[in-house]
Amino acid sequence: MQPQMRVTLQINGGEHALVLEPRRTLLDALRYDLALTGTKKVCDMGNCGACTVLLDGDAIYACLRLAVDCEGHHITTIEGIAQHGALDPVQQAFIDADAFQCGFCTAGQIMSLKGLLNHTPSPTEAQLLRAVTGNLCRCGAYLNILQAGRMVAGIEVQPQEVNDADSTH
Repeated sequence: MQPQMRVTLQINGGEHALVLEPRRTLLDALRYDLALTGTKKVCDMGNCGACTVLLDGDAIYACLRLAVDCEGHHITTIEGIAQHGALDPVQQAFIDADAFQCGFCTAGQIMSLKGLLNHTPSPTEAQLLRAVTGNLCRCGAYLNILQAGRMVAGIEVQPQEVNDADSTH
């Protein structure tokens, strides 16, 4: 067993003091030490995007970041984006666009789009595609996921444009 370290993490607007091994990933600290299970543990290698969270507003894979390296940064999980009992606009767009089926990838998809929209409130179609590219959806709900991104970004897309954009995969 490795020596334990004290770390204080700023998560969803609150401060959490933890004692953990320096090798513990942010993902494991969120899920197992803090019971924030909306962040999913799937591949544990940065391939699927199910563990996506925001670090200082940027979308990152929590499985690839050590928890100790996140001290002094603001971490936001899917549990932390709704405000005052109201869903975040990205969450609402997912509901309105029926952008999930089993729901397993949904949190990572939402956090990826949220990260994009934090920095680029009016993204292009290519930027939306790029934001969700690193998130695997086994159900194949990509068309509706992209539609949710368009809705929250205020992008008007004609049906033909959707088909053209989606055929680039």
